[in-house]
Amino acid sequence: MSSEFDLIRRWFSPATDHTLLAGGDDAALVAPAPGCSLAITTDMLVEGTHFLPGADPASLGHKTLAVNLSDLAAMGARPRWAFLALALPDADEDWIAAFASGFLALARTHGVDLAGGDTTRGPLNLCVTVIGEVPATRALRRDGARSGDDVWVSGCTGEAAIGLAVARGAIELPEIDAARCRRRLERPEPRVALGLALAGVASGAIDVSDGLVADLGHIAERSRCGIELDWRRLPHSSALAGVPFTERAAAVLAGGDDYELAFTAAPDRRDAVLAAGNAVGVPVTRIGRVTAGESGVRVLDADGRAIALAGGGFDHFRKAAQ
Repeated sequence: MSSEFDLIRRWFSPATDHTLLAGGDDAALVAPAPGCSLAITTDMLVEGTHFLPGADPASLGHKTLAVNLSDLAAMGARPRWAFLALALPDADEDWIAAFASGFLALARTHGVDLAGGDTTRGPLNLCVTVIGEVPATRALRRDGARSGDDVWVSGCTGEAAIGLAVARGAIELPEIDAARCRRRLERPEPRVALGLALAGVASGAIDVSDGLVADLGHIAERSRCGIELDWRRLPHSSALAGVPFTERAAAVLAGGDDYELAFTAAPDRRDAVLAAGNAVGVPVTRIGRVTAGESGVRVLDADGRAIALAGGGFDHFRKAAQ
């Protein structure tokens, strides 16, 4: 059986492009580009909480990195380095090889060096820290929204939540729609290029990981403002056409794992926002506005009445708190 260090050398020691010292030492050495701050984020994925038992390892490798890159996208940062810590129940080299292929393929796509990490034996647990660079004065933050700003979202939300329902057998869809939703769940595409294009254009941003309303709520809280969304403006995926309205609305507003960007921008920046989306091939939709006062997030129907929202978004500890 391969040792821990054999596994690291064989599967997790690729060549690096912009790392001073990677792997094989007690720590990696990196240096940011002149004039840049470092944006640093960590996410953990736990079997049974963030992915289903028996998940495809290549897709899991992709997603493990993608969810972290999405955080950097929301900051307008360019990803540079990743650190991967794995707890594995056993040294299954076929599983590890597939996981590494998915992880490293996405790393290559975004120019990310795997600069270090750790492996140990234990219940399946995947933890990644990613570091990016962003010009110090151009970082996108949650506290930048201002009253009167427009609210935007990239792509569309809800497909991943429905993909999870399909995977659990709770919803049946035509094969092509089910496959699209499952792919959005299992292989999300972080909006890194869009985040970079929005730097200097958007006033605030967040990635949609826990649900559109819940995540916009973080912008409202940090910016000390309210947000009103127009239900009629929200983009709806054609793959969800066969989903009953109640479930579809819950997925669009409160489903997690979309990894789109929700962001705010001044009204006089509308053309710039649309140009940013067009430049990177990502559709962006204006879905609401920022209001004065700390009133949270409201979704309004065609008559301007607030729609009652159940749940709100994913919370790891909601059950424990009830």
